[in-house]
Amino acid sequence: MTKKFVASLGLLACLSFSVVASAQSDQPFEKKTPWGDPDLQGMWSYASLTPLQRPQRLGEKEFYTPEEAADIYAATQREPSDRPGDVGSYNFEWFDRGQVSADLRTSLIVDPPNGRLPLREDTIARQREEAAYRREHPADSWLDRTNWDRCITYHGVPPVSSGYNNSYQILQNEDFVAIYVEMIHDVRIIPIDERPPLPDSIRQWNGDSRGYWDGDTLVVRTANFSDKTRHRFPSSRNTVAVERYRRVSEDMIDYSFTIEDPTVYTQPWTAVRPLPRLPDYIQYEYACHEGNYAMTYILRGARIEEQRALEGGLEGEGSESVN
Repeated sequence: MTKKFVASLGLLACLSFSVVASAQSDQPFEKKTPWGDPDLQGMWSYASLTPLQRPQRLGEKEFYTPEEAADIYAATQREPSDRPGDVGSYNFEWFDRGQVSADLRTSLIVDPPNGRLPLREDTIARQREEAAYRREHPADSWLDRTNWDRCITYHGVPPVSSGYNNSYQILQNEDFVAIYVEMIHDVRIIPIDERPPLPDSIRQWNGDSRGYWDGDTLVVRTANFSDKTRHRFPSSRNTVAVERYRRVSEDMIDYSFTIEDPTVYTQPWTAVRPLPRLPDYIQYEYACHEGNYAMTYILRGARIEEQRALEGGLEGEGSESVN
């Protein structure tokens, strides 16, 4: 990512509040494909400094002030003072986290109104158990690493923005909408021709998506996630995602998604995430498997640590026997 891109995204974010307001009006944006569907095609960003959940320290604070939003963005444009030159991650020149949401919300989640995931108590307990297991077994095998580490996919559908590569390229024809997700170069092929969904027995990393037009809004329902799918929020094989895409101007898509899963949540929850257009952005292949030395070294490092622990234990046993 380049600073030029970050600057242009910042300009889009500054302009987008008025665009988001227009998304809530009754004035449709009349750009159509040659066959008459609303035209969603182009390159779009889902980068956002607004967290999915409202931080608990903010309590009922629903919006940042413009000054707070500016400070949050400014903090991403410099190295942390407590670890300058940290070699454990990318530096700020490489990150591309976007801006605080144009309407200055403190969370992408708008329902429930508290901006928090409505987790069931057994979900919270299961999360704690899984976290404890990961601490004790970080790399027994490749199966203990994330789907992202393993270059399989990036946190399911819909993805939540991360530090970089937060872009969609949308293409359309009369029967399909294709969404090329930059991270891990996933391509979602979404039928909009009323074909039936896959049977329950067929499960996929990114689920099975089916779309339809609700006026000028593309509605996409995704189900049939694999048992091995991991989102950046708690989910299960029963999770259903319902996304809504509505183009409201030349440079903005009004986007939201709702997650339904009564085995994980006490109620469905909804997040909003406007997508600004990236007119000059170029996606390059995210060739994840090629040169993925991280996986090799993570597993190799774990084996070395195990060997050292074993040798330390044997040495201790020997010392006791001598004494």
